[in-house]
Amino acid sequence: MTDRGTAVVTGGSRGIGAAAAIALAADGWDVGVSYRTRSEDAEQVVAARERLGRRAVAVQAEVSEPAEVEGLFDTVSAELGLIGAVVNNSGVVSPAGRVADYDVERLERVFRINTIGAFLVAGSAVRRMSTERGGRGRVIINVSSRGAVLGSAGEYVDYASSKAAVDTLTVGLANEVAKEGIRVLGIRPGLIETEIHEPGRLDRIGTTPPLGRPGTADEVAALIAFLASDGASYMTGSMVDVAGGR
Repeated sequence: MTDRGTAVVTGGSRGIGAAAAIALAADGWDVGVSYRTRSEDAEQVVAARERLGRRAVAVQAEVSEPAEVEGLFDTVSAELGLIGAVVNNSGVVSPAGRVADYDVERLERVFRINTIGAFLVAGSAVRRMSTERGGRGRVIINVSSRGAVLGSAGEYVDYASSKAAVDTLTVGLANEVAKEGIRVLGIRPGLIETEIHEPGRLDRIGTTPPLGRPGTADEVAALIAFLASDGASYMTGSMVDVAGGR
Protein backbone atom coordinates (compact mmCIF):
# COMPACT_ATOMS: atom_id res chain seq x y z
CA MET A 1 0.00 0.00 0.00
CA THR A 2 1.20 3.51 -0.81
CA ASP A 3 2.27 5.51 2.24
CA ARG A 4 0.66 8.93 1.74
CA GLY A 5 1.55 10.48 5.11
CA THR A 6 -0.61 11.75 7.96
CA ALA A 7 -4.15 13.11 7.81
CA VAL A 8 -6.27 14.83 10.46
CA VAL A 9 -10.07 14.47 10.48
CA THR A 10 -12.05 16.65 12.88
CA GLY A 11 -15.34 15.26 14.12
CA GLY A 12 -14.06 11.82 13.20
CA SER A 13 -15.95 9.65 15.67
CA ARG A 14 -19.13 9.22 13.61
CA GLY A 15 -20.91 9.96 10.34
CA ILE A 16 -18.99 11.49 7.47
CA GLY A 17 -15.90 12.06 9.62
CA ALA A 18 -15.63 8.42 10.66
CA ALA A 19 -16.21 7.21 7.11
CA ALA A 20 -13.60 9.66 5.80
CA ALA A 21 -11.03 8.49 8.33
CA ILE A 22 -11.50 4.88 7.24
CA ALA A 23 -11.45 5.76 3.52
CA LEU A 24 -8.22 7.72 3.97
CA ALA A 25 -6.65 4.83 5.87
CA ALA A 26 -7.64 2.45 3.08
CA ASP A 27 -5.91 4.81 0.65
CA GLY A 28 -2.64 4.79 2.58
CA TRP A 29 -2.92 7.57 5.14
CA ASP A 30 -2.16 7.38 8.85
CA VAL A 31 -5.04 9.25 10.46
CA GLY A 32 -5.63 11.25 13.61
CA VAL A 33 -9.25 12.01 14.48
CA SER A 34 -10.70 14.49 16.91
CA TYR A 35 -13.82 13.91 18.94
CA ARG A 36 -15.66 16.01 21.48
CA THR A 37 -17.41 13.52 23.79
CA ARG A 38 -17.78 10.15 22.06
CA SER A 39 -14.50 8.51 23.02
CA GLU A 40 -15.72 4.94 22.52
CA ASP A 41 -16.89 5.70 18.98
CA ALA A 42 -13.57 7.38 18.22
CA GLU A 43 -11.61 4.37 19.50
CA GLN A 44 -13.69 2.08 17.29
CA VAL A 45 -12.72 4.20 14.30
CA VAL A 46 -9.07 3.98 15.36
CA ALA A 47 -9.35 0.19 15.59
CA ALA A 48 -10.90 0.00 12.12
CA ARG A 49 -8.00 1.98 10.66
CA GLU A 50 -5.43 -0.15 12.44
CA ARG A 51 -7.05 -3.23 10.92
CA LEU A 52 -6.27 -1.64 7.56
CA GLY A 53 -2.59 -1.58 8.53
CA ARG A 54 -2.37 2.15 9.24
CA ARG A 55 -1.37 3.98 12.40
CA ALA A 56 -4.12 5.94 14.10
CA VAL A 57 -4.83 8.12 17.10
CA ALA A 58 -7.95 9.71 18.62
CA VAL A 59 -7.67 13.07 20.37
CA GLN A 60 -10.36 14.83 22.40
CA ALA A 61 -10.64 18.42 21.19
CA GLU A 62 -13.25 21.16 20.95
CA VAL A 63 -12.64 22.85 17.61
CA SER A 64 -13.92 26.23 18.82
CA GLU A 65 -11.17 26.38 21.47
CA PRO A 66 -7.82 27.55 20.04
CA ALA A 67 -5.67 25.76 22.61
CA GLU A 68 -7.46 22.47 22.02
CA VAL A 69 -7.07 22.77 18.24
CA GLU A 70 -3.35 23.40 18.69
CA GLY A 71 -3.17 20.42 21.04
CA LEU A 72 -4.89 18.22 18.45
CA PHE A 73 -2.38 19.08 15.75
CA ASP A 74 0.59 18.83 18.12
CA THR A 75 -0.49 15.36 19.30
CA VAL A 76 -1.14 14.00 15.82
CA SER A 77 2.15 15.40 14.52
CA ALA A 78 4.10 13.96 17.45
CA GLU A 79 2.54 10.50 17.20
CA LEU A 80 2.07 10.07 13.46
CA GLY A 81 4.36 12.55 11.73
CA LEU A 82 4.15 15.52 9.41
CA ILE A 83 0.56 16.36 8.44
CA GLY A 84 -0.34 16.35 4.76
CA ALA A 85 -4.15 16.34 4.72
CA VAL A 86 -6.80 17.90 6.93
CA VAL A 87 -10.53 17.17 6.71
CA ASN A 88 -12.25 20.12 8.40
CA ASN A 89 -15.45 18.30 9.25
CA SER A 90 -16.73 19.16 12.75
CA GLY A 91 -20.22 20.63 12.81
CA VAL A 92 -23.46 20.90 14.75
CA VAL A 93 -27.09 21.62 13.95
CA SER A 94 -29.87 22.84 16.24
CA PRO A 95 -33.49 21.64 16.17
CA ALA A 96 -35.43 22.68 13.09
CA GLY A 97 -37.00 26.09 13.36
CA ARG A 98 -37.65 29.45 11.73
CA VAL A 99 -35.28 32.42 11.90
CA ALA A 100 -37.85 34.45 13.84
CA ASP A 101 -37.61 31.93 16.67
CA TYR A 102 -33.81 31.67 16.96
CA ASP A 103 -32.19 33.00 20.10
CA VAL A 104 -28.64 34.24 20.52
CA GLU A 105 -27.51 31.09 22.38
CA ARG A 106 -28.50 28.95 19.41
CA LEU A 107 -26.74 31.24 16.95
CA GLU A 108 -23.58 31.49 19.01
CA ARG A 109 -23.32 27.71 19.32
CA VAL A 110 -23.83 27.02 15.62
CA PHE A 111 -21.44 29.70 14.39
CA ARG A 112 -18.85 29.06 17.09
CA ILE A 113 -18.41 25.43 16.07
CA ASN A 114 -19.27 25.43 12.37
CA THR A 115 -17.60 28.67 11.32
CA ILE A 116 -15.11 29.82 13.95
CA GLY A 117 -14.04 26.23 14.51
CA ALA A 118 -13.46 25.75 10.78
CA PHE A 119 -11.28 28.88 10.68
CA LEU A 120 -9.25 27.77 13.71
CA VAL A 121 -8.63 24.32 12.25
CA ALA A 122 -7.68 25.76 8.85
CA GLY A 123 -5.29 28.23 10.43
CA SER A 124 -3.61 25.59 12.53
CA ALA A 125 -3.30 23.36 9.47
CA VAL A 126 -1.65 26.09 7.40
CA ARG A 127 0.87 26.85 10.14
CA ARG A 128 2.05 23.24 9.96
CA MET A 129 1.64 22.46 6.27
CA SER A 130 2.84 25.62 4.51
CA THR A 131 6.11 25.18 2.65
CA GLU A 132 7.04 28.67 3.85
CA ARG A 133 6.81 27.42 7.45
CA GLY A 134 8.70 24.16 7.03
CA GLY A 135 5.81 21.95 5.98
CA ARG A 136 5.37 19.91 2.83
CA GLY A 137 2.04 21.34 1.74
CA ARG A 138 -0.74 19.08 0.39
CA VAL A 139 -4.48 19.58 1.03
CA ILE A 140 -7.21 20.95 3.30
CA ILE A 141 -10.75 19.74 2.64
CA ASN A 142 -13.57 21.76 4.21
CA VAL A 143 -16.86 19.94 4.72
CA SER A 144 -19.69 22.38 3.99
CA SER A 145 -23.30 21.54 3.10
CA ARG A 146 -25.60 21.80 0.11
CA GLY A 147 -27.73 23.81 2.51
CA ALA A 148 -25.21 26.65 2.06
CA VAL A 149 -26.67 27.09 -1.44
CA LEU A 150 -30.29 26.08 -0.82
CA GLY A 151 -30.73 28.04 2.44
CA SER A 152 -32.58 25.37 4.48
CA ALA A 153 -35.66 27.58 4.90
CA GLY A 154 -37.93 26.67 7.78
CA GLU A 155 -35.36 24.33 9.27
CA TYR A 156 -31.70 25.33 9.57
CA VAL A 157 -31.02 28.75 8.04
CA ASP A 158 -28.39 29.33 10.74
CA TYR A 159 -26.62 26.08 9.89
CA ALA A 160 -26.79 26.86 6.17
CA SER A 161 -25.38 30.33 6.79
CA SER A 162 -22.54 29.00 8.93
CA LYS A 163 -21.61 26.62 6.12
CA ALA A 164 -21.84 29.36 3.47
CA ALA A 165 -19.07 31.08 5.42
CA VAL A 166 -17.04 27.87 5.12
CA ASP A 167 -17.47 28.05 1.33
CA THR A 168 -16.01 31.57 1.38
CA LEU A 169 -13.18 30.37 3.60
CA THR A 170 -12.42 27.67 1.05
CA VAL A 171 -12.10 30.07 -1.88
CA GLY A 172 -10.22 32.78 0.01
CA LEU A 173 -7.77 30.43 1.73
CA ALA A 174 -7.10 28.56 -1.49
CA ASN A 175 -5.88 31.79 -3.05
CA GLU A 176 -3.81 32.69 0.01
CA VAL A 177 -1.85 29.45 0.20
CA ALA A 178 -1.67 28.20 -3.40
CA LYS A 179 2.01 29.19 -3.61
CA GLU A 180 2.72 27.55 -0.26
CA GLY A 181 2.04 24.03 -1.54
CA ILE A 182 -1.46 23.73 -0.10
CA ARG A 183 -4.61 22.97 -2.06
CA VAL A 184 -7.90 23.93 -0.39
CA LEU A 185 -11.14 22.30 -1.46
CA GLY A 186 -14.70 22.14 -0.20
CA ILE A 187 -17.42 19.54 -0.45
CA ARG A 188 -21.15 20.13 -0.01
CA PRO A 189 -22.96 16.95 1.06
CA GLY A 190 -26.72 16.89 0.60
CA LEU A 191 -29.13 14.56 2.39
CA ILE A 192 -26.78 11.94 3.82
CA GLU A 193 -27.71 9.08 6.14
CA THR A 194 -26.07 10.26 9.37
CA GLU A 195 -27.15 11.05 12.92
CA ILE A 196 -27.25 14.81 12.26
CA HIS A 197 -30.85 14.54 11.03
CA GLU A 198 -33.80 14.71 13.39
CA PRO A 199 -35.77 11.44 13.59
CA GLY A 200 -38.03 11.03 10.58
CA ARG A 201 -36.46 13.79 8.48
CA LEU A 202 -34.87 11.47 5.94
CA ASP A 203 -38.08 9.43 5.74
CA ARG A 204 -39.91 12.64 4.89
CA ILE A 205 -37.54 14.22 2.35
CA GLY A 206 -34.88 11.60 1.62
CA THR A 207 -36.39 10.72 -1.76
CA THR A 208 -36.57 14.34 -2.99
CA PRO A 209 -33.16 14.45 -4.76
CA PRO A 210 -33.30 13.60 -8.46
CA LEU A 211 -31.50 10.33 -7.72
CA GLY A 212 -34.44 9.43 -5.47
CA ARG A 213 -32.58 8.52 -2.29
CA PRO A 214 -30.34 9.92 0.42
CA GLY A 215 -26.62 9.41 0.11
CA THR A 216 -24.34 7.48 2.44
CA ALA A 217 -21.36 8.60 4.47
CA ASP A 218 -19.21 6.16 2.50
CA GLU A 219 -20.14 7.91 -0.77
CA VAL A 220 -19.01 11.24 0.68
CA ALA A 221 -15.86 9.65 2.11
CA ALA A 222 -14.88 8.27 -1.29
CA LEU A 223 -14.92 11.81 -2.67
CA ILE A 224 -12.82 13.06 0.24
CA ALA A 225 -10.21 10.35 -0.35
CA PHE A 226 -10.04 11.29 -4.04
CA LEU A 227 -9.63 15.01 -3.30
CA ALA A 228 -6.80 14.18 -0.90
CA SER A 229 -5.04 12.14 -3.57
CA ASP A 230 -2.69 13.12 -6.37
CA GLY A 231 -5.55 12.49 -8.78
CA ALA A 232 -6.97 15.86 -7.71
CA SER A 233 -3.63 17.67 -7.85
CA TYR A 234 -4.91 20.41 -10.20
CA MET A 235 -7.92 21.23 -8.06
CA THR A 236 -8.00 24.07 -5.55
CA GLY A 237 -10.56 26.67 -4.54
CA SER A 238 -13.36 24.43 -5.82
CA MET A 239 -16.61 23.35 -4.18
CA VAL A 240 -17.82 19.85 -5.10
CA ASP A 241 -21.45 18.88 -4.45
CA VAL A 242 -22.31 15.33 -3.46
CA ALA A 243 -26.06 15.67 -3.15
CA GLY A 244 -27.80 13.38 -5.61
CA GLY A 245 -28.63 16.30 -7.91
CA ARG A 246 -30.45 18.28 -5.21
